[in-house]
Amino acid sequence: MPDTPAATPRARVRVPLRFHDGYSLDAELVTFHGLTDGQEHVAVVLGRPAPGTVPLVRLHSECLTGDVFGSARCDCGPQLREAVERIADRGGVLLYLRQEGRGIGLYNKLDAYALQDQGLDTYEANAALGLPEDARDYTSAGQMLRALGIDELDLLSNNPDKADQLRGLGLAVRDRVPTGVFTTAHNVRYLRAKVLQTQHTLPLAQLTELSVG
Repeated sequence: MPDTPAATPRARVRVPLRFHDGYSLDAELVTFHGLTDGQEHVAVVLGRPAPGTVPLVRLHSECLTGDVFGSARCDCGPQLREAVERIADRGGVLLYLRQEGRGIGLYNKLDAYALQDQGLDTYEANAALGLPEDARDYTSAGQMLRALGIDELDLLSNNPDKADQLRGLGLAVRDRVPTGVFTTAHNVRYLRAKVLQTQHTLPLAQLTELSVG
């Protein structure tokens, strides 16, 4: 387990959240001192776990195109909306991490989109730009969880790497809970690539049928 310095909460503020479909709730947003990567990540505390239960946690990487503009090229926006409600129902935390484009940044992500339009998948496009397929490091996420008093959790994610990295940081990931499957005509190839390249837990047979159809 790496010797990671502790982070501390910087500020806590209550924020009423309102989504386009009418769903609303109040959340507590927490900022931090001492995050190793120096980024302005935010914890969104939602609900309260029942006594004796572990919190449900999602590590959600920032996606301007999906989260804000509703892009159909990915499933990020629907995953964010789903995660907020599921976590609020059970109690837990959504970590909103400033890792646009799996850590390569917004401009590079849009450059990768242009290569995807020429036939490359999302990972091949990153490689063609000389960038990592996935540059995300979750050390700061581990710091944030510990600063909130969380050392055991269920992780809401289809991505096994997130669970592996948190366990490598000494956190007890009891279970990895899959998200919903949010397909569009524009993101099926992207979702298939996540299954084939990085073993995301998504129904490959269903995605294959949709992409062929």
